[in-house]
Amino acid sequence: MPRMRKKSDLPTKTCAACGLPFTWRKKWERDWDNVRYCSDRCRKNKAGSGG
Repeated sequence: MPRMRKKSDLPTKTCAACGLPFTWRKKWERDWDNVRYCSDRCRKNKAGSGG
């Protein structure tokens, strides 16, 4: 991934728990294909109870 991309150019996904869109983060660089949740909170609440 090239350096200094515009925020609007970053890839996005939809959170499997809350359904909100989230964008690529540097800390997910090596594991982006496996990221499904926008936050630790959503990852812990996998049931899909929202937000």
